[in-house]
Amino acid sequence: MSSQDYSDSYARDRAEIEDLMARYLFALDYNDLDSFIEMFTDDAEFEFARGRVAGKANILETVKGFKKRIGEHYKDEDGNPAVLRHVLAHTAVRVEGDRAWTRAQWFEMANDGPGKSLKMGTFGIYEDKLARVGGRWLFTERRILNEFLPGRESGPENPIRSMDAVAAL
Repeated sequence: MSSQDYSDSYARDRAEIEDLMARYLFALDYNDLDSFIEMFTDDAEFEFARGRVAGKANILETVKGFKKRIGEHYKDEDGNPAVLRHVLAHTAVRVEGDRAWTRAQWFEMANDGPGKSLKMGTFGIYEDKLARVGGRWLFTERRILNEFLPGRESGPENPIRSMDAVAAL
């Protein structure tokens, strides 16, 4: 297992990265796509169940399409688009200078259960690469694995091992 360097700046870097990850989910869930797209570098890559895109303009269009499909798929019992909320579970963060990597578990829930109650929906793993640009941490790559879709699961090995292996390069 690769060891993490917990330098004096690690706590601050980790706090900033965790804040970025939380802001990402709030922006996504509350349809604040202007804030959402500012969390990526200009040449960032974004991969999810429907494919992989590069560049902020392509990421933004992809997420707009995703948001539209979600609104059509998730309905409350009255037929209205359900309120969908993503939740970030435990997160591992690896920092090496101005580069960082994360592995985090996520799940989502919506009010599409009986009586508009919460119903657990999908879940998976985020695999991120980040860079400090102009003093801010930004995503250079976000890979979203969906544990419930064939071919999109994280696999049997501990995801932290793959993060440490990439960071070691």
